[in-house]
Amino acid sequence: MARRKAEIHRTDRIGWLRAAVLGANDGIVSTASLILGVATAQGTHRSILVAGVASLVAGAMSMAAGEYVSVHSQADTEKADLAIERTELKADAKGELEELKEIYVGRGLEPSLAAQVARQLMDHDALGAHARDELGITENLRARPLQAAWASAASFAFGSGLPLLVTAFTAGALLIPMVSVASLLFLAILGGLAARAGGAGMAIGALRVTFWGAMAMALTAGVGWLFGAAA
Repeated sequence: MARRKAEIHRTDRIGWLRAAVLGANDGIVSTASLILGVATAQGTHRSILVAGVASLVAGAMSMAAGEYVSVHSQADTEKADLAIERTELKADAKGELEELKEIYVGRGLEPSLAAQVARQLMDHDALGAHARDELGITENLRARPLQAAWASAASFAFGSGLPLLVTAFTAGALLIPMVSVASLLFLAILGGLAARAGGAGMAIGALRVTFWGAMAMALTAGVGWLFGAAA
């Protein structure tokens, strides 16, 4: 018997990929923007570095906390829905069987086949069948708060460290153009890689991330310039 080829689907990555991309993107944009804002406000090289490091630490912790709370809320909702479904299965197994059958009929199966499939799946794993086909809860897409929190914090720190590294080795008049160009390049690379990992076109992924990053940096630099001019 021929061995079935294992299929790799991108939905397996969705939990950590979303958090990692969001974290790295925020790290680059927020830290680069803050660095440019302080620089255009005529801040010293030391104050610019301090602001960048503070952005890295505060941002990483904020991302971790935000992702953990948000994803934990989703996990709590999933647990509550599963508890309700478990109670309904005990109270009215026949009604739940009919409900599952109607779901399969709605997806295109003949009523007799739908009833047979529903019965076999419920005999195998009734709660699993209802979680997947009624509630839309699958193992790949289950909420994982700690995974999301660590992925967000680590990726934010990584993304934030890129413009900070450029700042550490650049000073004077070159700092603003170097940080700007390098950060936009980092964003383009990140957007392209994220799009590729998700199965989308790299060019459009790079463009949309770079566009919004450039907008954020330009606005923050403008605010810094206004404060610097008013000082």
